Amino acid sequence: MKHPLLMWRAVLVAASCALSSGGGVMAAQGETAAPRNASSAAIASAASVTTAASVLSTDAQGNVAELTQLIHDAKLSELRTTYNGSYGASLFFYPRQMAYYVALFQDKHFWRVIRTDDTSRAESMYAGFAQQTAQLADVEIRRMQLQAQKAYLEDIIAMSTDRAKRLQADLNVARTQQARVDDYQRQTQGEAAALRMEKDKVQAQLRQVQGEVIQLQRQTEAGLPPRN
Repeated sequence: MKHPLLMWRAVLVAASCALSSGGGVMAAQGETAAPRNASSAAIASAASVTTAASVLSTDAQGNVAELTQLIHDAKLSELRTTYNGSYGASLFFYPRQMAYYVALFQDKHFWRVIRTDDTSRAESMYAGFAQQTAQLADVEIRRMQLQAQKAYLEDIIAMSTDRAKRLQADLNVARTQQARVDDYQRQTQGEAAALRMEKDKVQAQLRQVQGEVIQLQRQTEAGLPPRN
């Protein structure tokens, strides 16, 4: 694994090559993409292209350009780095001059860089910058949380809508089948009533025929000795 500052240096060298080839500052910004999950990535994200452009610019002045050049030359030691959202703070040590650089950055851009020879002041400024990143990231983190909650609720709505459609489909089937059953029941009841009437008519006919049979039997047996 490369040393963090070596990875910074690689980022800055790549940006320098892009600028020297005529790509300009915007091209260098487009070509730099470093991971942020490691200590080296913390530095690479902070320095990135904006600081590289500052080094190569003839008008570049101040601590930002000085820190960037030292990173480019691999002369610094990274002591601490804190991330909060896209904001970060780093504390660097320059052994050759016994100096400290305290940097505040946001989304691949150095924001503030303070140089001091006082160890206590360097630690204090770093703590202040780290606290500042936490405060600055509050809105960003809250936005991320709200975005996640919104997406979660949208997923629930989508699932609930799909469930409602399924239930409505089942209800439509049930209603259609219920209507068919009702029609069948009415038809069956009508047929049963008609059959009941037919049965009563047939029974009446049966009683009539049976009566006629009895009368004919009596007539046939008239004058004959009675049965035992």
